[in-house]
Amino acid sequence: MFSVVFPGQGSQKIGMAKELFQSFNLVKNIFSDADKILDLPISKIILDGPEEKLNSTENTQPAIFLVSYSIFKLAKEEYGVEFNKAQFAAGHSLGEYSALCCFDVLNFEEVLIALKKRGQLMQQAVPNGEGGMIVILGSDLKTIENILNENVKKYECFIANDNSPQQLVVSGLKKNLNKFSEDLNKYKIKNLTLNVSAPFHCVLMKKATEHMSEVINNLKINKISKPIIHNYNAKPSFSEEDIKTMLLSQIEGKVRWIESIKYMINNGTNNFVEIGPGKVLSGLIKRIDKNVRINSINNIIDIKEIKLNE
Repeated sequence: MFSVVFPGQGSQKIGMAKELFQSFNLVKNIFSDADKILDLPISKIILDGPEEKLNSTENTQPAIFLVSYSIFKLAKEEYGVEFNKAQFAAGHSLGEYSALCCFDVLNFEEVLIALKKRGQLMQQAVPNGEGGMIVILGSDLKTIENILNENVKKYECFIANDNSPQQLVVSGLKKNLNKFSEDLNKYKIKNLTLNVSAPFHCVLMKKATEHMSEVINNLKINKISKPIIHNYNAKPSFSEEDIKTMLLSQIEGKVRWIESIKYMINNGTNNFVEIGPGKVLSGLIKRIDKNVRINSINNIIDIKEIKLNE
């Protein structure tokens, strides 16, 4: 059985989906609709940049969603890919909105507007330049939790993404991250500063949560026909209230990506299809379980060669 996953921030690049945009009116029309809904030339930013605009969180979030949604719709409507037979769907951070929209739980227009606002609020939650994130390579969750707990009086940092057995992301104020990084270096644990300007998925996003509450509560939730695995608890939910709670909690909550993938595998998934720019999730999933099949779809050849339940 196969499940579908959608990427989050960090997968963007200028020109993503350009081949599809140039070749299919369906994609052009979706991009055009997005420009009108957002009252912003998001399609031009995606296709031509500049990079600083694409990497601005308020643009990155709707941009990645728009590309993922376009690829999904193209594969489904032009090539007849039977995504309706997927066992589960999930998305990494903003990708959860992509999953909910592609499987008709949320509406396209509302998701675009919500992600634009989500990006703005997450960026504004901490004064610009004061927060950040670091990626930790080659260590595990328990080791990092122990280091953080032992040094809580020295610095306060938060595990933001549990991405794979060998990759974690930690958020915090830069002054605290610098101290934490020094300790990691003492233990010879590799760590790198990420090119982001805010500490996502931790309690420092409290202001964003407060302001996103109204936006999320106003989202229309359609009939839930596919189990969507939430980042916050690595489980699906089947009520309007629970879905809204999960989307709101996700802003400050850790992305439980390992647990999410294992949940799907333990319930029968042996093939994952990543839909959207890049292949970040495919790499993470392979490190979580090397025995599963993974397909990435972000161009015409990928769509034509997709293998679902083989």
